[in-house]
Amino acid sequence: MPETSAVIYWDSSAVLSALFKDPNSRRAKLIAEGDGLHLLTTLAYAEVNAVMARMKREHILTEVLYQSTHEILDRGPWRRISIAPEWLITRRLAAKHPLRGADLWHLAAAISLKSEFRELSLLTFDQRLKTAAELEALA
Repeated sequence: MPETSAVIYWDSSAVLSALFKDPNSRRAKLIAEGDGLHLLTTLAYAEVNAVMARMKREHILTEVLYQSTHEILDRGPWRRISIAPEWLITRRLAAKHPLRGADLWHLAAAISLKSEFRELSLLTFDQRLKTAAELEALA
């Protein structure tokens, strides 16, 4: 794969901020509109879909908004990737950072991808994951 100036690994909190208005939406949208390679894992995609489905069930999203949000998600800047974080990296990070399982997975996946994309950074609005990413030089 050719070198690119920015490789951005999006976790679900970042994707949701790009899709729905919240305090981080402006930043997420600016990054989404920027150049670079934007990566979306199967886990982040599943997490975002789960949130959207819950919002629909709870009548926060109408059917029309639900469908249009799916279209935005599918047309967005993200390149979908399937990755399995390296086992030893996951184990090392679990001992080092107080993260929930999915956040640990995202951090381990981003670090696993770092060997292929040296310029990779992890975009998250989850404070614990952001702190861990900063400590692992992924911010």
